[in-house]
Amino acid sequence: MTRSGISFSRFLSLHQPVVENNPRTGNFGALIKVFLSRTKELKLSAECQNHIFIWQTHNALFIICCLLKVFICEMSEEELQLHFTYEDKSPGTYSSDSEDLLEELLCCLMQLITDIPLLDITYEISVEAVSTMIVFLSCQLFHKEVLRQSISHKYLMQGRCLPYTSKLVKTLLYNFIRQEKPPPPGAHVFPQQSEAGGLLYGLASGVATGLWTVFTLGGVGSKAAATPELSSPLANQSLLLLLVLANLTDAADAPNPYKQAIMSFKNTQDSSPFPSSVPHAFQINFNSLYTALCEQQTSDQATLLLYTLLHQNSNVRTYMLARTDMENLVLPILEILYHVEERNSHHVYMALIILLILTEDDGFNRSIHEVILKNITWYSERVLTEISLGSLLILVVIRTIQYNMTRTRDKYLHTNCLAALANMSAQFRSLHQYAAQRIISLFSLLSKKHNKVLEQATQSLRGSLSSNDAPLPDYAQDLNVIEEVIRMMLEIINSCLTNSLHHNPNLVYALLYKRDLFEQFRTHPSFQDIMQNIDLVITFFSSRLLQAGAELSVERVLEIIKQGVVALPKDRLKKFPELKFKYVEEEQPEEFFIPYVWSLVYNSAVGLYWNPQDIQLFTMDAD
Repeated sequence: MTRSGISFSRFLSLHQPVVENNPRTGNFGALIKVFLSRTKELKLSAECQNHIFIWQTHNALFIICCLLKVFICEMSEEELQLHFTYEDKSPGTYSSDSEDLLEELLCCLMQLITDIPLLDITYEISVEAVSTMIVFLSCQLFHKEVLRQSISHKYLMQGRCLPYTSKLVKTLLYNFIRQEKPPPPGAHVFPQQSEAGGLLYGLASGVATGLWTVFTLGGVGSKAAATPELSSPLANQSLLLLLVLANLTDAADAPNPYKQAIMSFKNTQDSSPFPSSVPHAFQINFNSLYTALCEQQTSDQATLLLYTLLHQNSNVRTYMLARTDMENLVLPILEILYHVEERNSHHVYMALIILLILTEDDGFNRSIHEVILKNITWYSERVLTEISLGSLLILVVIRTIQYNMTRTRDKYLHTNCLAALANMSAQFRSLHQYAAQRIISLFSLLSKKHNKVLEQATQSLRGSLSSNDAPLPDYAQDLNVIEEVIRMMLEIINSCLTNSLHHNPNLVYALLYKRDLFEQFRTHPSFQDIMQNIDLVITFFSSRLLQAGAELSVERVLEIIKQGVVALPKDRLKKFPELKFKYVEEEQPEEFFIPYVWSLVYNSAVGLYWNPQDIQLFTMDAD
C-alpha cells in the first residue's frame, strides 16, 4: 500500500531515529512551523493555481500525519507533547510566551478544512487535513476504556479551536452531502509536463498520480471498481471525522461543542432566529442533506449519521417526518434489515433503531400505508407487484424477528422489532394479505416454540423426580421470555383490531384461517385478558361465515368480513392502554458508540494503516 508515491511500510522502518532524536533536535516542530507558514498563503496559491506550492505543502502535511500516527502508537499523550514543545534557544535566553505548536496545528487544520476552496488541485490536501485530525484523536484506539480526558479533546473543546466548531461541522456535513469525487489521476495537480518542468516536476507528478491510484483504485494491484464509500474519499473521511467529533466525551466543565452543533443546526429555509441559549448553531440545506442520506445508506457510517441526526436534532427529525417521499429513506433502511445475514450487527441495530424512532410518530405510521410501491426486486421470498410501504415494513421486521429466533437469539433485537410493530399497530391500514399472513405465521412459530419448551420443562421435571443428582435445566426463564414475546404479539393484534378493524379485512381473514392457534391461550392466565377481544372477533366472524354456508371462496369470505365489520358490537371490545415505545439511549451510550465509531475509522478503505496488534479498544473482529 502506498501513499503519496512512497511506501508507508518503508516510512515506518525509518521512524525510530525520529522518535529517539526529535526531543533533542526539534525537527518535527520545525517541519510543523514550515507547514504553518505555508498554509498562510495556501488560499492565495489555490486561486493562482500554484501547483508546486500546494504539492509541497501537502507533502509536509502528509509527513506530519505519518509521524503523528507513529507517535500516538508508541507513546503516551504526555510524551507526545514533548515532540511539540522543543524550542531552540540561545544560551542565557528565556521565553515565557512560547507558542503552543499542537494548538497551532489543530487550528491550522480547521482553517484549512473550512476555508480552502475545494478544487482539483486542493482536493488531496483537504483529504489529508481531515485524515490528520482523525489521527490526532486516535489515542482512543490504544485504550481499552473510553477516554474521558485527553489532551487533543481539551484543545478541540476550548481555547482557539472552539470558535471554529460550527464552521467545521457545517463543512464536514457539506463534504458528505456533495460527495465530490477525486480528480482523474494525472490531471488534478499537474498538467502535462512541459519542457521547462525538469526532473523535479516529473517526480512531483508521479507522486501525485501514485496517491490517487490508491484513493481511486483501493491500492496497488486492486481492481478498478471502487466501493460506494470510496467514490469520494473526502466525503468518507469527513463523515468519519464528524462522527468522531460528535462522540467525544464531554469535558468536566463543558459539554461537547461538536455534539451541540449537530443537535441544533437548522434548515436554510428556516428564518426563525436561534435562541440565545443555543451555542454553535448554523444553517444547512436540509433537502440536500436528506438526498445524500437516502443515497448513502449502504455504509455503516451514513446510517450512524442518520441515527445521530434523527435522535439528537429535533429540526432534522421534524423535517424528515414531514417529507412526502419517506420511501426514499425507509426503503434503504429496510434493505439493510432484509440482508441481515450480510450486515454486521451494529449496522442492523442502527437501522432498527432508526425505524423505532420513526414509528414513534403517528403521522409516519399513517402515511406509510398510503405509499404504494411496485415490484420490490430485492424482496425474494415472494413476488410483490404492489404493496404499501407500511406492509413492506411489517414484512421485513417480522423476517428480522424470525431470523433472530433461529440464529442470533438476541433479546435486544427482539424487543426493538416488536416495539416498532407495536408503535405502528393502531395505524395499520389495508394490510397486504401476505403481511397479514406473516403476522399470524409469526404467532404460530412462537406458539410452537412455547409448546416445545413447555414439553421439555415437563419432561425435565419428571426426570429430576427419579434422579435427585441430575441438575434441572432453567426452562422457566426460557418459557418466561417466550411468553413475553407472545404477549406482545397478542397486544399488537389486539391494538389493530380495536383501532382499525374496518381497515384490515385481510388480518381478520388470517385470524379466522388460523383460529385454532389461539385456543390454547384463551384460558392461559398470562393471556386471558388480552385474548378477550381477539376471541370476540374470531367468534363473531366465524358465526357469520357459518351462516353463509360451506365452500366459500376467498373473495366471498372477505366480502362477509367487510359487511360484518359494520355490525360488530364495538362497545364489547375492551379498551387497553395505547402501545407506545420510545427509544432511549443507555445510561452510558459512549461504551457502545465510541468503539463503534472507531471501528468504522479503523476499517475505512481510505484508512490510516494502524496495525491490528496495536489496537486495544476495537479490533477487526469486533462484530
